[in-house]
Amino acid sequence: MSIPPGYTQLTFHYIHGQTEAFNIPVSPEEFQQQMQSVLEKPLFTLHLRDQTVVIRTAEVIKVEIKPPLSQLEGEGVFPNSERVTALTRSGR
Repeated sequence: MSIPPGYTQLTFHYIHGQTEAFNIPVSPEEFQQQMQSVLEKPLFTLHLRDQTVVIRTAEVIKVEIKPPLSQLEGEGVFPNSERVTALTRSGR
């Protein structure tokens, strides 16, 4: 999925193994400023053209953000990291 200029792509990975991605009309810089407070709330709401999606943040285990938030710094932020393997779901 391509990312239009001025948009940020969010991919949510849920505790039950599902994933879904959204392009939001907010620049990565704007999203970075809001990210901490938004993800701390119990619900995250996205208004799409044909529906509204409400995501329960307690069900989310990981959020992938594109393009990268390269200006994000501080404790718990590790620059120049590389993914060695993709997230997989083990069979039970």
